[in-house]
Amino acid sequence: MFGLAAISILGVAVWLGLSSGGTQAALFGVGVGAGVVLYHASFGFASSWRALVSEGRGEGVRVQMLMLAVTSLVFIPVLAAGEWFGPVRGAVAPLGVSVVAGAFLFGVGMQLGGGCASGTLYTAGGGNIRMLAVLVAFIAGSVIGAQHQPFWADTPALPSVSLVERFGPIPALAFTLSACSAIALLSLAAERQRNGASDREPRAVSWLRGPWPLVAGALGLAVINIATLAITGRPWGITSAFVLWGSKPLLALGVDVASWPYWQPEARAAALRASVWADVTSVMNVGIVLGAFAAATVAKRLSPTWKVPLPSLAAAILGGLMLGYGARIAYGCNIGAFFSGIASSSLHGWLWMAAALAGTTLGTRIRPFFGLGASNQGGAR
Repeated sequence: MFGLAAISILGVAVWLGLSSGGTQAALFGVGVGAGVVLYHASFGFASSWRALVSEGRGEGVRVQMLMLAVTSLVFIPVLAAGEWFGPVRGAVAPLGVSVVAGAFLFGVGMQLGGGCASGTLYTAGGGNIRMLAVLVAFIAGSVIGAQHQPFWADTPALPSVSLVERFGPIPALAFTLSACSAIALLSLAAERQRNGASDREPRAVSWLRGPWPLVAGALGLAVINIATLAITGRPWGITSAFVLWGSKPLLALGVDVASWPYWQPEARAAALRASVWADVTSVMNVGIVLGAFAAATVAKRLSPTWKVPLPSLAAAILGGLMLGYGARIAYGCNIGAFFSGIASSSLHGWLWMAAALAGTTLGTRIRPFFGLGASNQGGAR
Protein backbone atom coordinates (compact mmCIF):
# COMPACT_ATOMS: atom_id res chain seq x y z
CA MET A 1 0.00 0.00 0.00
CA PHE A 2 2.89 2.36 0.60
CA GLY A 3 3.87 1.93 -3.03
CA LEU A 4 0.41 3.09 -4.08
CA ALA A 5 0.64 6.09 -1.75
CA ALA A 6 4.12 7.02 -3.01
CA ILE A 7 3.10 6.69 -6.67
CA SER A 8 -0.02 8.79 -6.06
CA ILE A 9 1.94 11.56 -4.35
CA LEU A 10 4.68 11.59 -6.97
CA GLY A 11 2.16 11.47 -9.82
CA VAL A 12 0.09 14.37 -8.51
CA ALA A 13 3.23 16.44 -7.79
CA VAL A 14 4.64 15.92 -11.29
CA TRP A 15 1.27 16.57 -12.94
CA LEU A 16 0.78 19.77 -10.96
CA GLY A 17 4.29 20.92 -11.79
CA LEU A 18 3.72 20.38 -15.50
CA SER A 19 0.15 21.70 -15.70
CA SER A 20 0.02 24.44 -13.06
CA GLY A 21 3.61 25.32 -12.27
CA GLY A 22 6.04 24.89 -9.44
CA THR A 23 4.03 26.87 -6.92
CA GLN A 24 1.08 24.48 -6.94
CA ALA A 25 3.40 21.50 -6.79
CA ALA A 26 5.22 23.04 -3.83
CA LEU A 27 1.94 23.70 -2.01
CA PHE A 28 0.88 20.14 -2.63
CA GLY A 29 4.15 19.06 -1.04
CA VAL A 30 3.46 21.28 1.97
CA GLY A 31 0.04 19.64 2.26
CA VAL A 32 1.61 16.18 2.14
CA GLY A 33 3.93 17.25 4.94
CA ALA A 34 0.95 18.47 6.96
CA GLY A 35 -0.79 15.12 6.50
CA VAL A 36 2.28 13.23 7.75
CA VAL A 37 2.68 15.53 10.77
CA LEU A 38 -1.00 15.40 11.69
CA TYR A 39 -1.16 11.61 11.40
CA HIS A 40 2.06 10.70 13.16
CA ALA A 41 1.53 13.20 15.98
CA SER A 42 -2.18 12.34 16.21
CA PHE A 43 -2.70 16.08 16.39
CA GLY A 44 -6.42 16.60 16.87
CA PHE A 45 -7.98 19.82 18.14
CA ALA A 46 -11.29 18.10 18.96
CA SER A 47 -9.77 15.50 21.28
CA SER A 48 -7.51 18.03 23.01
CA TRP A 49 -10.38 20.35 23.81
CA ARG A 50 -12.59 17.46 24.92
CA ALA A 51 -9.85 16.24 27.26
CA LEU A 52 -9.70 19.70 28.79
CA VAL A 53 -13.45 19.94 29.27
CA SER A 54 -14.20 16.39 30.41
CA GLU A 55 -11.02 15.38 32.23
CA GLY A 56 -9.26 18.64 33.06
CA ARG A 57 -6.20 17.55 31.07
CA GLY A 58 -4.63 20.37 29.12
CA GLU A 59 -1.55 18.93 27.42
CA GLY A 60 -3.13 19.25 24.00
CA VAL A 61 -4.13 22.86 24.62
CA ARG A 62 -0.65 23.72 25.88
CA VAL A 63 1.03 22.40 22.76
CA GLN A 64 -1.47 24.40 20.69
CA MET A 65 -0.36 27.52 22.56
CA LEU A 66 3.24 26.60 21.71
CA MET A 67 2.23 26.23 18.07
CA LEU A 68 0.57 29.67 18.11
CA ALA A 69 3.50 31.33 19.85
CA VAL A 70 6.13 29.94 17.47
CA THR A 71 4.07 30.84 14.40
CA SER A 72 3.39 34.35 15.71
CA LEU A 73 7.11 34.96 16.15
CA VAL A 74 7.41 34.74 12.37
CA PHE A 75 3.98 35.95 11.25
CA ILE A 76 3.77 39.22 13.14
CA PRO A 77 7.10 40.74 12.01
CA VAL A 78 6.46 39.61 8.44
CA LEU A 79 2.92 41.03 8.41
CA ALA A 80 4.23 44.29 9.87
CA ALA A 81 6.74 44.50 7.01
CA GLY A 82 4.01 43.75 4.48
CA GLU A 83 6.26 41.67 2.25
CA TRP A 84 7.98 38.29 2.27
CA PHE A 85 8.90 36.94 -1.15
CA GLY A 86 6.04 39.22 -2.27
CA PRO A 87 3.06 40.95 -0.63
CA VAL A 88 1.55 39.24 2.43
CA ARG A 89 -1.74 39.57 4.30
CA GLY A 90 -3.01 38.06 7.50
CA ALA A 91 -6.18 36.14 8.35
CA VAL A 92 -8.21 39.04 9.76
CA ALA A 93 -12.00 39.17 10.13
CA PRO A 94 -14.70 41.18 11.97
CA LEU A 95 -15.78 40.42 15.53
CA GLY A 96 -19.47 39.70 15.49
CA VAL A 97 -22.44 37.46 15.99
CA SER A 98 -21.52 35.31 13.00
CA VAL A 99 -18.12 34.45 14.49
CA VAL A 100 -19.65 33.54 17.86
CA ALA A 101 -22.49 31.49 16.35
CA GLY A 102 -20.30 29.79 13.77
CA ALA A 103 -17.49 28.89 16.16
CA PHE A 104 -19.99 27.60 18.73
CA LEU A 105 -21.58 25.34 16.09
CA PHE A 106 -18.11 24.25 15.01
CA GLY A 107 -17.24 23.33 18.60
CA VAL A 108 -20.35 21.16 18.92
CA GLY A 109 -19.69 19.65 15.50
CA MET A 110 -16.11 18.75 16.42
CA GLN A 111 -17.33 16.58 19.26
CA LEU A 112 -20.14 14.90 17.35
CA GLY A 113 -18.09 14.42 14.20
CA GLY A 114 -14.98 13.39 16.10
CA GLY A 115 -12.61 15.81 14.42
CA CYS A 116 -11.91 19.36 13.29
CA ALA A 117 -11.16 20.47 9.73
CA SER A 118 -7.58 19.22 9.68
CA GLY A 119 -8.55 16.19 11.78
CA THR A 120 -11.27 15.19 9.34
CA LEU A 121 -8.85 15.25 6.41
CA TYR A 122 -6.02 13.36 8.04
CA THR A 123 -8.18 10.66 9.64
CA ALA A 124 -10.08 10.14 6.39
CA GLY A 125 -6.73 9.83 4.59
CA GLY A 126 -5.58 7.42 7.29
CA GLY A 127 -8.42 5.02 6.49
CA ASN A 128 -11.18 6.05 8.91
CA ILE A 129 -14.37 5.30 6.98
CA ARG A 130 -16.62 7.13 9.45
CA MET A 131 -14.67 10.32 8.83
CA LEU A 132 -15.44 10.10 5.12
CA ALA A 133 -19.09 10.59 6.10
CA VAL A 134 -18.05 13.56 8.22
CA LEU A 135 -16.14 15.01 5.25
CA VAL A 136 -19.10 14.68 2.87
CA ALA A 137 -21.40 16.33 5.42
CA PHE A 138 -18.72 18.98 6.08
CA ILE A 139 -18.76 19.90 2.39
CA ALA A 140 -22.58 20.03 2.33
CA GLY A 141 -22.69 22.22 5.43
CA SER A 142 -20.13 24.55 3.90
CA VAL A 143 -22.31 25.06 0.82
CA ILE A 144 -25.39 25.74 2.95
CA GLY A 145 -23.40 28.22 5.00
CA ALA A 146 -22.26 30.01 1.85
CA GLN A 147 -25.85 30.24 0.66
CA HIS A 148 -26.89 31.78 3.98
CA GLN A 149 -24.00 34.25 4.05
CA PRO A 150 -26.16 37.36 3.37
CA PHE A 151 -28.16 36.73 6.55
CA TRP A 152 -25.07 36.40 8.72
CA ALA A 153 -23.36 39.36 7.04
CA ASP A 154 -26.21 41.56 8.31
CA THR A 155 -25.89 40.48 11.95
CA PRO A 156 -24.21 42.89 14.42
CA ALA A 157 -20.44 43.04 14.24
CA LEU A 158 -17.50 45.20 15.24
CA PRO A 159 -14.81 46.04 12.69
CA SER A 160 -11.80 43.78 12.24
CA VAL A 161 -8.98 44.38 14.71
CA SER A 162 -5.44 43.49 13.69
CA LEU A 163 -3.14 44.18 16.63
CA VAL A 164 -0.09 44.43 14.40
CA GLU A 165 -1.79 47.03 12.18
CA ARG A 166 -3.23 49.02 15.08
CA PHE A 167 -0.38 48.92 17.60
CA GLY A 168 2.68 47.67 15.72
CA PRO A 169 4.63 44.39 15.84
CA ILE A 170 6.15 44.62 19.33
CA PRO A 171 2.89 45.22 21.28
CA ALA A 172 1.07 42.69 19.07
CA LEU A 173 3.71 40.05 19.70
CA ALA A 174 3.84 40.83 23.42
CA PHE A 175 0.07 40.43 23.72
CA THR A 176 -0.03 37.18 21.73
CA LEU A 177 2.85 35.55 23.59
CA SER A 178 1.47 36.69 26.96
CA ALA A 179 -1.99 35.32 26.16
CA CYS A 180 -0.59 31.99 24.99
CA SER A 181 1.59 31.71 28.09
CA ALA A 182 -1.28 32.60 30.40
CA ILE A 183 -3.60 29.99 28.88
CA ALA A 184 -0.87 27.33 29.05
CA LEU A 185 -0.15 28.10 32.71
CA LEU A 186 -3.83 28.20 33.64
CA SER A 187 -4.42 24.83 31.97
CA LEU A 188 -1.46 23.35 33.84
CA ALA A 189 -2.65 24.71 37.19
CA ALA A 190 -6.20 23.46 36.59
CA GLU A 191 -4.90 20.04 35.54
CA ARG A 192 -2.77 19.65 38.65
CA GLN A 193 -5.59 20.78 40.89
CA ARG A 194 -7.99 18.27 39.39
CA ASN A 195 -5.70 15.34 38.61
CA GLY A 196 -2.56 15.91 40.64
CA ALA A 197 0.94 15.74 39.18
CA SER A 198 1.08 13.83 35.93
CA ASP A 199 2.52 10.35 36.25
CA ARG A 200 2.21 9.56 32.55
CA GLU A 201 5.28 7.76 31.26
CA PRO A 202 6.77 9.01 28.01
CA ARG A 203 5.86 6.83 25.06
CA ALA A 204 8.39 5.36 22.70
CA VAL A 205 8.97 7.46 19.61
CA SER A 206 9.52 6.20 16.07
CA TRP A 207 10.08 9.05 13.64
CA LEU A 208 9.38 6.82 10.66
CA ARG A 209 6.28 5.01 11.89
CA GLY A 210 5.08 7.22 14.74
CA PRO A 211 3.76 8.08 17.14
CA TRP A 212 5.45 11.48 17.43
CA PRO A 213 5.36 13.66 20.55
CA LEU A 214 2.64 16.32 20.49
CA VAL A 215 5.34 18.99 20.71
CA ALA A 216 6.76 17.73 17.42
CA GLY A 217 3.28 18.01 15.90
CA ALA A 218 2.92 21.58 17.16
CA LEU A 219 6.27 22.65 15.75
CA GLY A 220 5.58 20.81 12.50
CA LEU A 221 2.27 22.59 11.98
CA ALA A 222 3.92 25.92 12.77
CA VAL A 223 6.37 25.22 9.94
CA ILE A 224 3.47 24.28 7.63
CA ASN A 225 1.68 27.58 8.26
CA ILE A 226 4.87 29.61 7.90
CA ALA A 227 5.67 27.83 4.62
CA THR A 228 2.15 28.55 3.37
CA LEU A 229 2.54 32.26 4.12
CA ALA A 230 5.93 32.33 2.39
CA ILE A 231 4.65 30.63 -0.77
CA THR A 232 1.15 32.11 -1.12
CA GLY A 233 1.38 35.39 0.77
CA ARG A 234 -1.47 34.38 3.07
CA PRO A 235 -1.89 31.98 6.00
CA TRP A 236 -3.03 28.38 5.89
CA GLY A 237 -6.73 27.61 5.52
CA ILE A 238 -8.79 24.51 4.81
CA THR A 239 -12.54 24.99 4.58
CA SER A 240 -12.82 27.47 1.70
CA ALA A 241 -12.00 24.49 -0.54
CA PHE A 242 -14.98 22.56 0.83
CA VAL A 243 -17.37 25.26 -0.42
CA LEU A 244 -15.74 25.03 -3.82
CA TRP A 245 -15.92 21.23 -3.87
CA GLY A 246 -19.62 21.31 -3.06
CA SER A 247 -20.56 24.21 -5.33
CA LYS A 248 -18.96 22.95 -8.53
CA PRO A 249 -21.14 19.81 -8.81
CA LEU A 250 -24.24 21.91 -8.11
CA LEU A 251 -23.21 24.31 -10.86
CA ALA A 252 -22.75 21.38 -13.25
CA LEU A 253 -26.26 20.19 -12.34
CA GLY A 254 -27.74 23.56 -13.26
CA VAL A 255 -27.96 25.20 -9.83
CA ASP A 256 -27.03 28.87 -10.25
CA VAL A 257 -24.61 29.05 -7.33
CA ALA A 258 -22.59 31.67 -9.24
CA SER A 259 -25.37 34.18 -8.50
CA TRP A 260 -25.02 33.75 -4.74
CA PRO A 261 -23.50 36.77 -2.98
CA TYR A 262 -20.78 34.52 -1.58
CA TRP A 263 -19.39 33.98 -5.08
CA GLN A 264 -19.51 37.61 -6.21
CA PRO A 265 -16.00 38.73 -5.15
CA GLU A 266 -13.78 38.36 -8.20
CA ALA A 267 -11.28 36.00 -6.59
CA ARG A 268 -14.06 33.58 -5.58
CA ALA A 269 -15.82 33.89 -8.92
CA ALA A 270 -12.56 33.08 -10.70
CA ALA A 271 -12.05 30.05 -8.46
CA LEU A 272 -15.54 28.80 -9.28
CA ARG A 273 -14.83 29.12 -13.01
CA ALA A 274 -11.37 27.56 -12.88
CA SER A 275 -10.22 24.00 -12.27
CA VAL A 276 -10.19 22.79 -8.67
CA TRP A 277 -6.48 22.08 -9.18
CA ALA A 278 -5.88 25.81 -9.61
CA ASP A 279 -7.16 26.42 -6.08
CA VAL A 280 -4.39 26.69 -3.50
CA THR A 281 -6.44 25.35 -0.59
CA SER A 282 -7.79 22.40 -2.59
CA VAL A 283 -4.30 21.32 -3.62
CA MET A 284 -3.08 21.47 -0.03
CA ASN A 285 -6.12 19.55 1.23
CA VAL A 286 -5.50 16.75 -1.26
CA GLY A 287 -1.92 16.73 -0.07
CA ILE A 288 -3.04 16.30 3.54
CA VAL A 289 -5.19 13.29 2.64
CA LEU A 290 -2.43 11.61 0.63
CA GLY A 291 0.22 12.47 3.21
CA ALA A 292 -1.84 10.86 5.96
CA PHE A 293 -2.50 7.86 3.71
CA ALA A 294 1.24 7.42 3.19
CA ALA A 295 1.95 7.81 6.91
CA ALA A 296 -0.71 5.22 7.77
CA THR A 297 0.79 2.70 5.35
CA VAL A 298 4.29 3.23 6.75
CA ALA A 299 2.94 2.84 10.29
CA LYS A 300 1.05 -0.29 9.17
CA ARG A 301 -2.14 1.08 10.72
CA LEU A 302 -4.25 1.30 7.56
CA SER A 303 -7.14 -0.98 8.44
CA PRO A 304 -10.49 0.54 7.44
CA THR A 305 -13.55 -0.52 9.44
CA TRP A 306 -16.54 -0.54 7.13
CA LYS A 307 -19.18 -1.20 9.76
CA VAL A 308 -20.22 2.02 11.51
CA PRO A 309 -23.06 1.91 14.10
CA LEU A 310 -26.08 3.94 13.01
CA PRO A 311 -26.02 6.32 16.02
CA SER A 312 -22.35 7.01 15.37
CA LEU A 313 -23.05 7.56 11.67
CA ALA A 314 -25.88 9.97 12.56
CA ALA A 315 -23.49 11.91 14.80
CA ALA A 316 -20.92 11.97 11.99
CA ILE A 317 -23.41 13.48 9.53
CA LEU A 318 -24.87 15.97 12.00
CA GLY A 319 -21.41 16.92 13.24
CA GLY A 320 -20.11 17.36 9.70
CA LEU A 321 -22.99 19.64 8.76
CA MET A 322 -22.35 21.78 11.84
CA LEU A 323 -18.64 21.90 11.12
CA GLY A 324 -19.17 23.08 7.56
CA TYR A 325 -21.89 25.59 8.34
CA GLY A 326 -20.07 26.94 11.38
CA ALA A 327 -16.75 27.37 9.60
CA ARG A 328 -18.35 29.22 6.75
CA ILE A 329 -20.16 31.83 8.83
CA ALA A 330 -17.28 32.22 11.32
CA TYR A 331 -14.68 33.14 8.66
CA GLY A 332 -12.87 29.85 9.04
CA CYS A 333 -12.19 26.77 11.10
CA ASN A 334 -9.65 25.67 13.69
CA ILE A 335 -6.94 26.33 11.10
CA GLY A 336 -8.13 29.39 9.14
CA ALA A 337 -9.79 31.29 12.02
CA PHE A 338 -8.17 29.99 15.21
CA PHE A 339 -4.60 29.09 14.22
CA SER A 340 -4.04 31.54 11.38
CA GLY A 341 -6.24 34.26 12.91
CA ILE A 342 -4.38 34.37 16.22
CA ALA A 343 -0.98 34.05 14.53
CA SER A 344 -2.01 37.05 12.38
CA SER A 345 -2.78 39.01 15.61
CA SER A 346 -6.49 39.22 14.70
CA LEU A 347 -8.79 39.44 17.73
CA HIS A 348 -11.43 37.40 15.93
CA GLY A 349 -9.18 34.35 16.43
CA TRP A 350 -9.44 34.68 20.22
CA LEU A 351 -13.20 35.24 19.99
CA TRP A 352 -13.44 32.12 17.82
CA MET A 353 -11.54 30.11 20.42
CA ALA A 354 -13.81 31.18 23.29
CA ALA A 355 -17.01 30.40 21.36
CA ALA A 356 -15.69 27.08 20.04
CA LEU A 357 -14.66 26.03 23.55
CA ALA A 358 -18.22 26.73 24.73
CA GLY A 359 -19.51 24.61 21.85
CA THR A 360 -17.06 21.87 22.77
CA THR A 361 -18.49 21.82 26.31
CA LEU A 362 -22.01 21.26 24.97
CA GLY A 363 -20.88 18.80 22.32
CA THR A 364 -18.99 16.70 24.87
CA ARG A 365 -22.17 16.36 26.93
CA ILE A 366 -24.21 15.36 23.87
CA ARG A 367 -21.81 12.63 22.70
CA PRO A 368 -23.22 9.87 24.96
CA PHE A 369 -26.65 10.20 23.28
CA PHE A 370 -25.00 8.92 20.09
CA GLY A 371 -23.08 6.15 21.79
CA LEU A 372 -19.85 8.15 21.75
CA GLY A 373 -17.79 8.13 24.94
CA ALA A 374 -15.10 10.40 26.23
CA SER A 375 -12.50 8.56 24.17
CA ASN A 376 -11.54 9.43 20.62
CA GLN A 377 -13.94 6.86 19.21
CA GLY A 378 -14.40 7.16 15.48
CA GLY A 379 -12.46 10.34 14.90
CA ALA A 380 -9.28 12.30 15.19
CA ARG A 381 -7.11 11.43 18.10
